[in-house]
Amino acid sequence: MPESIIYNVDISKDVTPIMVRDAIIKCFTQAQQEVTESMKVISGLESEEAKKISVDSLIENAFEEAGGDFNNPTKESLIKVIMKLKEFAADAFRDAEIIEKHTGEIMQLINKLD
Repeated sequence: MPESIIYNVDISKDVTPIMVRDAIIKCFTQAQQEVTESMKVISGLESEEAKKISVDSLIENAFEEAGGDFNNPTKESLIKVIMKLKEFAADAFRDAEIIEKHTGEIMQLINKLD
């Protein structure tokens, strides 16, 4: 993908809070691949179903904890959410370099918001 595309969002164009929220979901969906594989075994759900449930609830909870609205995100709530998700990823023993890379990508999108 061209460098101007981050999680399906073209940063050379206008970016909306919903686009950033969806990019966060896409990022975490990819990052949580191995977690959801274990959920599949436990829950009996197919991987894609488990992944969707896991990531959506994780991100919705992050919005709730940040005092934001998942369905109507603001720049401020997105910043709080990405910081909460960064903590979550660090607590889940993710590689710090990878966490910083993905956080930086999402922050590029957030910084495009007015």
